[in-house]
Amino acid sequence: MRLARIATTAWMLLLAVFAAVSLHSVPAAPAPTGLQQDLVFSDYGPWSVSSELMRRLLSPLAVAEVQESLARSHERLVEQSLDLSTERFVLYVPPRAPPHGYGLLVFVPPWQDARLPAGWDAVLDHYGMIYVSAARSGNDENVIGRREPLALLAAYNVLHRYPVDAEHVYVGGFSGGSHIAMRLALAFPDVFRGALLNAGSDALGTGVPPLPPADLLARFQESSRLVYVTGEHDGTRLAMDTDSQQSMRRWCMFDLDAEVTRGASHELASPAALTGALRELLMRSSRDPQKLARCRADISQALAAQLQKAQSLVDGGKREDAQKLLREIDRRYGGLAAPKSVELQAALR
Repeated sequence: MRLARIATTAWMLLLAVFAAVSLHSVPAAPAPTGLQQDLVFSDYGPWSVSSELMRRLLSPLAVAEVQESLARSHERLVEQSLDLSTERFVLYVPPRAPPHGYGLLVFVPPWQDARLPAGWDAVLDHYGMIYVSAARSGNDENVIGRREPLALLAAYNVLHRYPVDAEHVYVGGFSGGSHIAMRLALAFPDVFRGALLNAGSDALGTGVPPLPPADLLARFQESSRLVYVTGEHDGTRLAMDTDSQQSMRRWCMFDLDAEVTRGASHELASPAALTGALRELLMRSSRDPQKLARCRADISQALAAQLQKAQSLVDGGKREDAQKLLREIDRRYGGLAAPKSVELQAALR
């Protein structure tokens, strides 16, 4: 009887083990494809942490001012500015993933609803490109409090749900959303490999957007690609694009392309224009290491001269002049001037 009980127990254990193995070997249900609306994400990532947003998206002196204000008021930054359970997204996933994984386009709109523009699905299918966009991310929303973290959280959640090729992750936007896309591409080159700038751009070195820390700017120069897409009758934005492109080259960002849509004014890229823009975005131009090194050396030399001038003003007790120059350095060079610019600013207190 005892041997029978032992045999029965052993058999039951084997069945339990087999059941457990079978349970764990069942493949997870594939993530859904097609159009998904009113989607709720749940995962928070390190990119959208408030302190990280400040470090990347604000100038060093602006960050110092925020920190001082918080210290005076005995307040602390919240880690995440958004409650994802209340946010809604639209997601479009092509039915077939490319062999090396999907591409991803995180789109920042000027409008408030989360939508997939008409006709874009066929273009996304052709390129194997996932599309995601957030609701309540329009031009009237807070930039660093909502629009930027929403785009980053969208990217983070899609990357954790679908097989995406990290080399083909892009941010894009239209009109006011295009300005946000440019800021994100500049500050998060480790996330986005480029940007689709549809009828909206800025010139670097003007303070908006500020240049990020040196390591991020270097990565942006080395690995990012920008594609500008603007209607031929949208004169104001075409002029902005020209200024932006010229400034990019001054700041050693040479991998860019400009697409002008014939017959279009200030309007969202048509499916045909999107096709050409994505084709260009997926291309990579060869980079000249010597040209990049010379460009960086010129910037470093000019920055060093400005910081030395500021140091002399501080040492000479010329407080107002030093303050004015430091503000100008912060506006023009942003994160490149840190930590020296912050140290000189602190010496004036």
